[in-house]
Amino acid sequence: MSDVIVFDLFGVIARGQAPESVRRIEEIAGTGGAPFWEAYWSCRPAYDAGRESAAYWADVAAVLGTAFPDVPALIEADLDSWTEVDEEMVALVHELADGGRTLGLLSNIIDDLVPRFEARHGGWLGRFDALTYSCRIGVAKPDPRAYEICAERLGVAPSDVLFIDDTERNIAAARALGMRAELFESPAQVRALL
Repeated sequence: MSDVIVFDLFGVIARGQAPESVRRIEEIAGTGGAPFWEAYWSCRPAYDAGRESAAYWADVAAVLGTAFPDVPALIEADLDSWTEVDEEMVALVHELADGGRTLGLLSNIIDDLVPRFEARHGGWLGRFDALTYSCRIGVAKPDPRAYEICAERLGVAPSDVLFIDDTERNIAAARALGMRAELFESPAQVRALL
């Protein structure tokens, strides 16, 4: 049983983009479908590592060979699309903290989203011993340095950590550093692991 647990945020505790949020982003962008989302995700690693929002959307537009009519509205819609959480996972965070577990968060997250997310979810985020955000450390998962920084902030070796993430490449990178890492499936699965 591990006393040090590091969670990914999006896809584990926080929910992904809802269909209505996706439609809103596409409407504001004036385009959508597979080419738009491929550009959106292909430009995301630099954004997660600290690139500014306007520059990110300029990158997406360049990939698509277009210009977006209202970048501030697009930024706002995108930020709003990433703020919902799984309340069962939030309850589990509280339970683990109450039980004396050391908790870390290691998230690929953009800089503009951090204050919005913390303002909305500060209560349960405060239960973590270390919040490691890619945009603040300049590297994003699966870069090994992201995991090392997170472990350092928790004051432990990577081998002391149970890491839970919803992306296989992030799990593989954590395991390569010696973390015990599990691919997230559900709150029930996490409870069974613990």
